[in-house]
Amino acid sequence: MLFFTQCFGAVLDLIHLRFQHYKAKRVFSAAGQLVCVVNPTHSLKYAPTRCAAAQASTEQGILPPCHHHEVVHDPQLVPCTCPLFSCPWEGHLEVVVPHLRQTHRINILQGAEIVFLATDMHLPAPTDWIIMHSCLGHQFLLVLRKQEKYEGHPQFFATMMLIGTPTQADNFTYRLELNRNQRRLKWEATPRSILECVDSVISDGDCLVLNTSLAQLFSDNGSLAIGIAITTSKVHSSEAEM
Repeated sequence: MLFFTQCFGAVLDLIHLRFQHYKAKRVFSAAGQLVCVVNPTHSLKYAPTRCAAAQASTEQGILPPCHHHEVVHDPQLVPCTCPLFSCPWEGHLEVVVPHLRQTHRINILQGAEIVFLATDMHLPAPTDWIIMHSCLGHQFLLVLRKQEKYEGHPQFFATMMLIGTPTQADNFTYRLELNRNQRRLKWEATPRSILECVDSVISDGDCLVLNTSLAQLFSDNGSLAIGIAITTSKVHSSEAEM
């Protein structure tokens, strides 16, 4: 009975996932866009990453303690860029993608224009929806986060990070677009480098920001579809229009 129950639950989850994917394909197939259904990752222990902790200490005027026997890390090593948990992994920039795929099981989708379909938007904060996007010979990390910037008022933050250096990031422009019920909301900006930390980008508000009512306006049965397009550009612009 236990085996049957577990198998039956897995089948129901698969049917639900296929149904969500079918709905998304039906809506966006006319535009010829690839659709990726992204399930949320919810953590009750949302530990801040090391870069966020360091930033908070600096803002409060608290410097990290200095120890004579402190281990000096290689400046070329990059800490784990996954914003879900405080991961102790460090490695060179070229092995960040294998780490995210193998350790954190983050999917990767290829194509110049894709649709990011985030499910279960009703889950309490903090919650993340994450995917990697391979385009124009580079890999990008799209992060959608539901977070309470002010107590009792959750907001949604969406940003695109290049898994590369800030100089490389300046060569691209990304666009996030929501389109539903004869309404359209678009955010266009230069991606930030993954070296700059996702938490700081969200704290600065340099991303697409939606309050709960606005997110519900563009959602469909608890799912939010975000169109993503990446182009090569030297123009630095950032705008939100509706």
